[in-house]
Amino acid sequence: MDQSTAERERVHRHLDLLRAAAGFGSSLDAAQTAEDLATLLVTSSGFADVAMVDVAQAVLEGDALPAAVRFGGLCMRRLGAAQRGGGWQTGLPGAGAETPTVPDSPALHELQQGRPILINDLGLLRATLGEDSDLIRSVLPEHAQSGLSVALYARGLLLGGVTVWRNGPAAPFDEDDAVVFEQIACLTALSLDNARRALREERAAVALQSSLLPPALFESTAAETVGMYVPAATGAGVGGDWFDVITLPSVRTAFVIGDVVGHGIYASAAMGRLRTAVQTLADMELEPDELLACLDDLVARLDRQRADQSSPDGVLGTTCLYAVYDPGERRCTLASAGHPPPVLVKPDGTAQLVNIVPGPPLGIGGLPFEPVEIDLEPGSMLVLYTDGLLGFPSGDIEVGMEQLRRALQSEVQADRGLEDTGHRVMAELVGAPCVDDATALFIRTRAVPAQDMAVREFPADPSVVADVRQWASRQLAAWELEEMAFTTELVVSELVTNAIRYAGGPVGLRLIRDSALVCEVSDPSNTHPRLRRAHDMDEGGRGLFLVAQLTDRWGSRYTRSGKTIWTEQPLVPLF
Repeated sequence: MDQSTAERERVHRHLDLLRAAAGFGSSLDAAQTAEDLATLLVTSSGFADVAMVDVAQAVLEGDALPAAVRFGGLCMRRLGAAQRGGGWQTGLPGAGAETPTVPDSPALHELQQGRPILINDLGLLRATLGEDSDLIRSVLPEHAQSGLSVALYARGLLLGGVTVWRNGPAAPFDEDDAVVFEQIACLTALSLDNARRALREERAAVALQSSLLPPALFESTAAETVGMYVPAATGAGVGGDWFDVITLPSVRTAFVIGDVVGHGIYASAAMGRLRTAVQTLADMELEPDELLACLDDLVARLDRQRADQSSPDGVLGTTCLYAVYDPGERRCTLASAGHPPPVLVKPDGTAQLVNIVPGPPLGIGGLPFEPVEIDLEPGSMLVLYTDGLLGFPSGDIEVGMEQLRRALQSEVQADRGLEDTGHRVMAELVGAPCVDDATALFIRTRAVPAQDMAVREFPADPSVVADVRQWASRQLAAWELEEMAFTTELVVSELVTNAIRYAGGPVGLRLIRDSALVCEVSDPSNTHPRLRRAHDMDEGGRGLFLVAQLTDRWGSRYTRSGKTIWTEQPLVPLF
């Protein structure tokens, strides 16, 4: 083979090497990129006999890199290591090992400035490394005759370095090899920096989402809850899954789970906005279907705003399930906006999907949200989840729901605690790697003990008010709360009198002894009570004002049959 032919073949090999290197980094995985580079340089192209790719630890963690730093100031790890013929030399740090720090030298300064370094004088290299035989073995491979090293720079940041070696009779590296090697290093460095930036954004999204989610464990009179969230694998992008547990008046509790479309920081931010909106609407004590209708309008408005700003991101199609549980009535009311149905595990261990008709996802509009009421025995388990829990391993949601039902039934029959059950179910159903966020809220319901609740219903007759006051006083005496009797009699008298006068009957009264004394008066009217300050000459208008002054807080909510006005008093005297 003449010299010109050999030179042409060498040029073709260099071009093939550059084309192959241009495809690095599509996975946004720094370790995979480094491994691919080492394999390419040794196995695929025959460019070198040994290749070592060292990357700064900050790249692996998605951290920021200083704009000016020397090699000795970077903690680097070997991510790519390949040797012709396979295997790896003893004493030479392999993949995953920390890269040894070499002494300062003029060659290291040139490397620091981004220029490739030819290493054809091994005697000079040994002299630079000093008399430390372990350091020499960790830097210089056996039988190496020629080396080439270049720094990995991208966007002005030092990300690491690549070093290759040739053994035995192979021709030493020359300036042409250095030019090609420098271009390959530039392509690789961009891929590594893209991976670092993607990981940094993903971790920021995870941190944002974690800060927006409520505590995983929560206990109240209504239920014990355990929330669990498993983010998608690195590179898949953090989604907008969320759950929430909201304490409502009258010892009731709301349970929420939702899934914002899309991934990344915007999905996490949108999740935070929707969670805040749900909490605000929950404070208005709306029924689940009414709350979802308001949330549907909000999502549609947010999506129109994003469209006006020509943003590709949106929240249209977000799903949500909202449930309110009353431990006094032992009843749960649910409504779904395109969300999969929860699983109910009864105290006897049988598990079934709740028969709920989901409305359209949020922002779609056009159809109502249908509420469903279910009675829950104390000790029942209700599990709310997102579809990320259903896609493994089959990918079929119907199959996934059945797998979830069977897993829950099996774990409950094993008589495990709620948190242990949650961990085991998540481990069984969430794949590795997880292709989508998986979120679940495990709820074990409780009931208000019969001795802590008193209920009475009476006709709309003013003559019964005195009897109702006496009944409330006797109940407080039975609860050893006599010091609260005077205040409670006034509150009951005002609320019951207003209900009889303006709403008609029948009128219901419910007292609950919890961390506070709850007093509820229900009537068939849909007229919302309004607090106002009566003028000096007014004959009425002081009832609710008096109630507000005597209680810790008060409010009202609409029901299917009318409305309920409630008050709460701490279990200590106000005065």
